[in-house]
Amino acid sequence: MGRILAIDYGRKRTGLAVTDPLRIIATALDTVDTSVLLEFLKKYCAKEPVDEFVVGMPKTLKNEDSEIAPLVRAFVEVLKKEFPEKPLHLADERFTSRLAQRAMIAGGMKKKDRQVKANVDKISATIILQDFMSSKRS
Repeated sequence: MGRILAIDYGRKRTGLAVTDPLRIIATALDTVDTSVLLEFLKKYCAKEPVDEFVVGMPKTLKNEDSEIAPLVRAFVEVLKKEFPEKPLHLADERFTSRLAQRAMIAGGMKKKDRQVKANVDKISATIILQDFMSSKRS
């Protein structure tokens, strides 16, 4: 069984998280510059078995696409073409950044480290992945 990889797509940076091979635990993987995201994913998938992708879809409180949603949808189309054999799921990512901030505080992360946006992106991707895994179990 391969991993599930979650993507919290952003204009500048993209947070990534993966499951363990048994799909029990979601773990932050990395934050990469969005301009090299596709190359990173190709390399990662070449060395690690990834069966599925979960991409966070940014929505407003009114459940409408946010201003970055068209960029995310365009990336999703590229991802589908690059990895046509891998199922791709969209997940609501509302509030993940806020939840990531709270998780960092609860985990005792220093203020200086909490201000590093790359940390927020990785943890947001992990929250997206955990929510996706929980929804599949129910």
